[in-house]
Formats: sequence, C-alpha cells, structure tokens
Amino acid sequence: MAAASSSSSANSREFDHLFLEAGVKNPPYCEGNKYLVHGELRTWNGPTVDVHSPVWIRGSDKPLRIGTYGMLSEKEALEAVESAAAAFDHGRGAWPTSTPKERIAVIETYVKELQKKRDEIVNLLMWEICKTQADAEKEVDRTIKYIQDTIKAVKDLENKESTFVHDTGFVAHIRRAPLGISLCCGPFNYPFNETYTTVIPALIMGNPVIMKLPRTGVLCHIPTLEIFQRVFPKGVINVISGSGRKTLPPVMAHEQLGIFAFIGTSKAADELQKCHPKPHRLRVCLGLEAKNPAIVTPSADLDTAVTEVVLGGFSYNGQRCTAIKIVMVHEDVSQKFIEKLTQAVDNLKIGLPWEKGVNITPLPEEGKPGYLQELIQDATSKGAHILNRLGGHADRTLVAPTLVFPVNQSMRVYHEEQFGPLLPIVTYKNISQVFDYVAESQYGQQASIFSQDPVQISQLVDVLVNQVSRVNLNTQCQRGPDSFPFTGRKDSAYGTLSIADALRVFSIRSLVALKESQQNEQLIGEILSHRSSKFLRLDYLW
Repeated sequence: MAAASSSSSANSREFDHLFLEAGVKNPPYCEGNKYLVHGELRTWNGPTVDVHSPVWIRGSDKPLRIGTYGMLSEKEALEAVESAAAAFDHGRGAWPTSTPKERIAVIETYVKELQKKRDEIVNLLMWEICKTQADAEKEVDRTIKYIQDTIKAVKDLENKESTFVHDTGFVAHIRRAPLGISLCCGPFNYPFNETYTTVIPALIMGNPVIMKLPRTGVLCHIPTLEIFQRVFPKGVINVISGSGRKTLPPVMAHEQLGIFAFIGTSKAADELQKCHPKPHRLRVCLGLEAKNPAIVTPSADLDTAVTEVVLGGFSYNGQRCTAIKIVMVHEDVSQKFIEKLTQAVDNLKIGLPWEKGVNITPLPEEGKPGYLQELIQDATSKGAHILNRLGGHADRTLVAPTLVFPVNQSMRVYHEEQFGPLLPIVTYKNISQVFDYVAESQYGQQASIFSQDPVQISQLVDVLVNQVSRVNLNTQCQRGPDSFPFTGRKDSAYGTLSIADALRVFSIRSLVALKESQQNEQLIGEILSHRSSKFLRLDYLW
C-alpha cells in the first residue's frame, strides 16, 4: 500500500522512518495444518492458507510468512459436530453425566499444561496480530487466571445450589445441567482470551465443544491442540479452522446444536442463526459491535479525561469492541480538551510489538488501513480536520493514530464502528444532544462520563443505564474485571459473559422432585449411600 497522507511531506518522511525501521530477529513459524475431531489430532492435506505477519521486514517487498492453517470443508465441519454429538449422546455421554469435580480435575490438568506453552503463545500473538508484548502477555496470563477463577466459581455455585430444598410438601434436588453441543467462535483481536471465555464455561458445565478458530489469530491456538487431544475425553473438544462461510453453516444446521457462542459482527451472527432448524432450542451468547462514547462535561478533570480517552481509544490500536469510539465534549471546554488530547496522541509511540513503550502497532486485518482512510477522507471532505501531527498517514499495515474534528452526523465515522486508531470528536451544547446520539445509535455496550458535578453525573447515569450495559465514571470503557457482567444492549450483545454469568449461560437448572414421605426419604438415603446417581450425589462438594 502506498503511503497515504493529508499532512506535510516532512511529516511523511518522519512517518516512514518510524514505520520502516524493523530490525527483527527470529520470527516464529507455526505449521497449523491440523484439526481435532473424534479425539484424534489429524493432519490436514487439503487446501491451506499462508499466514503473513503484519510486520514488514525492511527492504522486503512482501509481508513475512509465519505459518499456515487448513481451509477445512463442510465435510470436516460435519465430522466435528458428529464427534461432539457422540460425546454428548443425548445426555448419556461420560462428559455430561460426570460430576463437576471430575470435569474440574480434567480442566486443572489442562491449565497446568497450558502454562508451559505461555511464552510460545505470547510470541505468536505478537507476530500474527501485532499485540504489544505487554498486552500479549496480559492476554495469556488473564486467560489462565480466567480458567482458575472459573473453577473456583463452579465450586461456589455447586456448594450454594446443590442441595435438597423442602417446600409445601415436596423435596427437590436442584442443580445445573449441560445444554448440549456448543459452537464457540472467538474474534481476531482477542483470539485467545475471548475464545476461552466461552469454551471453558461450556466445557466445565458438561457441554461438548466445537471450537472454530478465527481466520486471523489462528496460530496462537495450534500449540494447544495436542494438549486438548491428550487431556480431554474423545469428542469432548473439537477444533476446526477455515472459512466460516463454509464450516459454520453445517454445524449450525445440526439440530442437536444447543449453544451458539459467537464474538464478531451482528450481520454474521444473524445469518448463522437462520441456519438452525430449531431456533427456539438454541441458546445464544453473542459479543458484537459497539460505538462507545466518551462524554466530557464542563466540570470534567481534563487531564484525567485525556489520559483515559487515549487509553480507551488507542489501546491495541482501538481494535477492541470496548474501545472508546467517539468523543462528545461540551463546547465550553472543547478547545482546551482538544489541545491536551492532541498533544497526548502526538506522544504515542509507533512501532513494533516488542519495542519498549510502543503504543501503536501494525494492523492485522486485511483492508483495514484502506477502510480507515475512507472514513478520514469522508470526514475531511465534509468539513472535519485532522488535528494531530501524523494523523492520516498510513504505510502498508501501519496507520498513525488520528483525531478528526469537528465531526457531525453527515459523516460515516459518526455512525460506523471504525475498529482502529481513529477517533472522531463531536462538540455538544446541551446534554439532550448526547442522549439523542445514544438513543439513536444501533449499539449499546458502554459509555464513559467525565465529570466532577454530582448532579450532572446523576442525570447522565439515570438515562445511560437504560441505553448501554455499563457506564464508566471518569475512566475508560473496558472489559473487566471478569467478575463484572459483560454484555450489551441493541446490536452490541446477547447474553452475559462474566465468570459466574457464563456458567449460567452454558447450563440449565434441572431438578429431581418428590413428595415428602418417610418412604421417599428412605429411598433418597439409599441412593445417596450407594452413590448410584451422579446428579443426586453430594459427596463431591467442596
């Protein structure tokens, strides 16, 4: 891609210097022509795709090849769903009928083995999707902690809910039971962590899983396939790769599919849900798009607001559904806020993932630099200006962080989720303008309020909580901690993915009930003493 610019040639030369000094050593290579079905780790001999790093080596005319993965077909997708169906066996399989204690033991073994692959996975994340080293390490470490915290949450849930309840002459044993086959699809931007936030609760609640790897971000999962195959029973975890358009519809069309967990776009999710023959039987958990506003009020601490907006808007290049995607600043403080924000953005370091203190790295999505340039050109053609020194510059996979102002509703970037290092700024005079924007938006994940006025905060909060799922006070939009509910309204999400909530998403309450009588009490006592029913057993509690 030729360098694109709306600034001076001097700035362009500085941009080129920053972006093209690579000096990289020992890039990884990962052979990903493998898939896991029926408990077998199979080699794929069909069509493959080369994985190229967004990092361009200095002096090269092509991106660096760091691996391959298999473009599996409908046939392998059906094998995966048949494998999972056999493992579930209409609820009779060894995995769904096992106790939580038995399933936890397997997952504890898995996470111990996973920790040994930590550095390899971190390195693949840096090279394939260009996460900074700190962010890549955080993603893997957070995933390991998520698994450990999920295990603890299951123990707490079982201790709390697994008991006999007496009410109006009946006694019932109430527990959570699996729903069936789970299809789990993770995103490219958090390919490891967000995939595991669906896979792990699905598995631990007794559901066999089909894990569809993202087309970008696939390599970080390859080192785990052998562990899955070795640790989990046959068919409990199945892993496929390839085109989602080819592999996902056959899985979705299987009537035994009980759960669809998907992190991606609402358009893709809508199309896939139509494939299921019994949609009322399908439990859905979706993490979709967002257009999270930061609202800067006249009383805001501007230094705090700037720091948090930069973090929220440009961490991992703004490639997060939880990123701040638009700034709405009151006209009384707009000039001072914009001056501070522009200076802070100019101080962001552009470079490669392993460089110390780097903030902005290459973009892994093919076509994303061109798309961002379209948004910038659309905004500037309609009266907006690029505020920061390197804003608007792009070279191959690198795009400089860019502020555009003033933005209005005639511009695409006012409405569209840019998912990159581009931040539009809007001024408002009356708070009703903010309310109208949020109400008219098709998205409803989060908002950030920057204010020191308790009355104004109260006014904003009481409206925003009915439009978005999380309101942040004087801090950026974000996911976490994992104990907090993570969801959204409108086209932003369906279902809730916190640790405790996810356990409920991937299970259903089931109970055994009988009338209270001496005879039934004796019968239950005999069942418990013989340990003949895993559902009714209490001896696995912690």
